[in-house]
Amino acid sequence: MAPSFEFENHVRLSGASRIAGVDEAGRGPLAGPVVAAAVVLDPSVVPEGLNDSKVLTAKKRMALLDLILTQAEVGIGLATVEEIDSLNILRASHVAMCRAIEDLKAPPDHVLIDGNLVPRDLTVPATPIIKGDSLSLSIAAASIVAKTRRDAIMWDLAQQYPGYGWDRNQGYPTKCHKEALRNLGVTPHHRRSFKPVHNIL
Repeated sequence: MAPSFEFENHVRLSGASRIAGVDEAGRGPLAGPVVAAAVVLDPSVVPEGLNDSKVLTAKKRMALLDLILTQAEVGIGLATVEEIDSLNILRASHVAMCRAIEDLKAPPDHVLIDGNLVPRDLTVPATPIIKGDSLSLSIAAASIVAKTRRDAIMWDLAQQYPGYGWDRNQGYPTKCHKEALRNLGVTPHHRRSFKPVHNIL
C-alpha cells in the first residue's frame, strides 16, 4: 500500500492548511548525528513515487530528493553525537525534529510525525503516526530528505575516518564496522552511550 494524503486531508478538515510531515534518520547507528526533516508538500504538485525511504533504491531516493527540494518546502535539523549521549537517542531525535520544524520558512499549522510519540518541546499541534513514512505522503517525503542528508554526512565523515565503512554502512553496527571499532578504536563521531562503543571504552 502506497502512502496517501488521507491523514493530511483529515487534518485539513479542522482548518489547517500548512501541514508538515516529519521524520528522522539515524536512530540505530553507532556513529554520526541523528538527522530530521520537515516537509510541507504542495498538494497540487506532489512528486510521483514518494514512499518510505527504506523501500526505495539510493538512485530513486536521489531523484525524488531533487523533486522534493524544488516542489516542496523543506526544513532540516540534527542532533549531535554529544547530544545523543547526554540526552538519549529518543530525546535527541525529538530535538532534531523540533529543529527541522523551526527551519521551515514559516511555522506549520499542524505536524504529522512518524512514530508513536510527539516531541515534548513541540509548540504546534501534532499527530503521531506509527509507520507514518509508509502511510503519509508528507512523512514519506521527510523520510527521503532525512535519509539522503544523513547518508551524505556519513559519506563525508568516511573520507575523514577511513576504515569504518561509513560510506557503505552509514554508521550502523555491521560486522565490518564493529571489527574496525575493535581494531582502529573509537572516533569522536562514535556514540559513547551505545553498548558496542561503551564496551570497547
